[in-house]
Amino acid sequence: MTYKFTTIINQEGKWYVAYCLELGVVSQGRTIEEAQKNLKEAVGLYLEDYPKNKRNLSKRAPLITTLELEYA
Repeated sequence: MTYKFTTIINQEGKWYVAYCLELGVVSQGRTIEEAQKNLKEAVGLYLEDYPKNKRNLSKRAPLITTLELEYA
């Protein structure tokens, strides 16, 4: 089965941190590509360890938006 997940990658210092929104799985790498690769592996391990009948994966994409805030 093929899953599609939403990923956010932020640079924190010298590292890139990759986060899977739907599962809450996080990984990191020294490059964006390495962070993506490591996250893909981490998500695979997560799914492997989590029984299929307990998964509550939505077939709908999450709503992603921005927030603008004036802060003094």
